Amino acid sequence: MHDAERVLIAGAGPVGLIGALWLARQGVPVTVIEGLSAPAEDLRASTFHPPTLDMLEDLGLLEWLLPRGLKSPVFQHRDRPTGEIFAFDLGLLAGAVRNPYRLQCEQWKMMQHVGELLTAMPNVELCFNQKVVHVAQDAAGVRLATETPLAIRHHRGRYLIACDGANSIIRKWLNIEFEGLTFPEKFYCVTTPHPLEDSFDNLCNVNYVADPDQWFVLLRVPELWRVLIPVAETVADEVIVSDAHTQAALQRIAAKDGDYPVRHRTIYRVHQRVARSYRDGNVFLAGDAAHINNPLGGMGMNGGLHDVLNLVEKLLAVIGGADAAQLDRYERQRRTVCYKYVQAQTIRNREDLSEKGGAARERRLGEMRTMLADAHATREFLLKNSMIAGLREAAAIE
Repeated sequence: MHDAERVLIAGAGPVGLIGALWLARQGVPVTVIEGLSAPAEDLRASTFHPPTLDMLEDLGLLEWLLPRGLKSPVFQHRDRPTGEIFAFDLGLLAGAVRNPYRLQCEQWKMMQHVGELLTAMPNVELCFNQKVVHVAQDAAGVRLATETPLAIRHHRGRYLIACDGANSIIRKWLNIEFEGLTFPEKFYCVTTPHPLEDSFDNLCNVNYVADPDQWFVLLRVPELWRVLIPVAETVADEVIVSDAHTQAALQRIAAKDGDYPVRHRTIYRVHQRVARSYRDGNVFLAGDAAHINNPLGGMGMNGGLHDVLNLVEKLLAVIGGADAAQLDRYERQRRTVCYKYVQAQTIRNREDLSEKGGAARERRLGEMRTMLADAHATREFLLKNSMIAGLREAAAIE
């Protein structure tokens, strides 16, 4: 395919790399631009939802990913004061997806693998240590200037996909508003190899624990437990990550003799924001550049992958000669889903966990009891919670 069809991708996270892989496999020349020296190895997303697993299977990645993660067919909502455990079986999604389970695996493992695949492809250019400093468009497409440690480089492409994160410089260059709010709390993520499953009855790999005093989330990945705890925004970061605060928080969750071994400590500010537009000419926003939400439910990375795979399908059609007007469907489909499903569900997840008590809390518990007594109602909930309902609705939007 002629180089005039080159697609530029800003950001070598999972969204950018997966988009690049699909394009490159269809013969499209791709340039991936990343400010870091290599794909990040961090503790961000670790949950792959059932429809995402189907997409990765279509890309030939699931076979590689499965043995590096933990199959999780059940997730739990636990109420600490009553001791009730509400177990949701993703097996009810059989027939709606080919892989009716979550996979718990750190996203960086997949990123490293996809990066290696891209490195071996002749139509892919990987540009690390390059920070985007300017974006412009003309009749031929998009012009991008990047800063390296030694010089300014210039890139041209027909299209640009901005996967450069919540602080997207491309979104700022395009002057696209990032509407929403920031929650008055921080999320503190700690990882430990201590076997937390020994401290709880019937603990599964994905657990959301409601507690009026302090809710928390326990997520298992191979070799580690990830513990997510809310902390008031008034508490200084250096206090949050201190040994004293960290050990006290873990001991409140499950008391043990001696200190917990701790592998990682990360603080997140929590936002719910959506870009006013996902498209400006031949530039498209995807992933965190287009929308961010609190991590409860694991919808951030999954939603970003759904974005880029939706967009790439349309770009391939247009590059192949289809009407360019269908590119507008990307924003209509993905932005609608973001507001109606991802933003709504993640906000609801936070409210469910942080409910302090009284009639509202009793109503929430009653709703879950009623739902789990009805297989149809549970399946409808799982279709939304696993992002399948949103994908179905998006596909019907012209």
